[in-house]
Amino acid sequence: MALTMTSLDRTFGVRITGKRIPDFTDDEWQTVMDAFHDHAALVLPEQFLTADEHIAFAERFGDIEYLRPGEKAIPVSNQHADGKIMTPEEKRYQTLRGNEGWHTDSSYMPLASKASALAAEVVPAEGGETEFADMRAAYDALDAATKAEIADLSAYHSLYKSQAKAGFTFKTGEAYGYHAEGAPLRPLVKVHPVTGRPSLFIGRHAYRIPGMEDADAAALLDRLLTDACQMPRTYRHQWRPGDIVIWDNRCVLHRACPYDYDQPRVMRHVRVAGDPASELALVTTPDELANGFAPARSGA
Repeated sequence: MALTMTSLDRTFGVRITGKRIPDFTDDEWQTVMDAFHDHAALVLPEQFLTADEHIAFAERFGDIEYLRPGEKAIPVSNQHADGKIMTPEEKRYQTLRGNEGWHTDSSYMPLASKASALAAEVVPAEGGETEFADMRAAYDALDAATKAEIADLSAYHSLYKSQAKAGFTFKTGEAYGYHAEGAPLRPLVKVHPVTGRPSLFIGRHAYRIPGMEDADAAALLDRLLTDACQMPRTYRHQWRPGDIVIWDNRCVLHRACPYDYDQPRVMRHVRVAGDPASELALVTTPDELANGFAPARSGA
């Protein structure tokens, strides 16, 4: 059976059906890769991949970013291994709630991610969807004045800051992404290293713009984000067990949608590391930020 690709009827994204991922031929893989670059998000329903198959799928797109030492695939879940549901006081629960804000994965790390592959195992009866937003089309929709305004601007990205804004305070070392306090500096307009298309590189982790008052920077970032994440540039995926979605973090934002947190929601996540040539950023420490935004080190 051949692969079938169906548009999501948005500015981005396709649904791929027809056969299981482990059975893709080399020619079909090339078609999938082309679709990834053209459409930025691929939805593959009811694949029911094992963890090893999930990892092998993601490895087709690049090297894996280890989210825990020695682990390529991790659960994204509000449920403990013993079946108990996490409580609001737990840091992992708070990280999950923070992820309900629009973001791109690992933009707060020195090396931002290239892609994320998320698979559904257990889904709540209602809610718990994942929503995606096309930042290429969002950039294209900007007026000329706004494009000129942001052309040379960059923003710092911090998981500490985004979690604090959501009402959750973290200490160094409490979870993945909280082991360093440096803030990568990333341009607001990112040129895709493969397609050459410009896109907005914003989201909840972006919090400060050099040379701009913090209040003005926050207002600009909030306005850009609100205007960007509108139809037809957004797609909300209603998960079914076995579904897997992979998206391009270089030009797509995503967020988790609320649900009844007394119900389990169990997903499995594999993240593809970015290419250092295009995704490694200058990083500064809080003290350096307070004293003129000088870069602490270069990733190049």
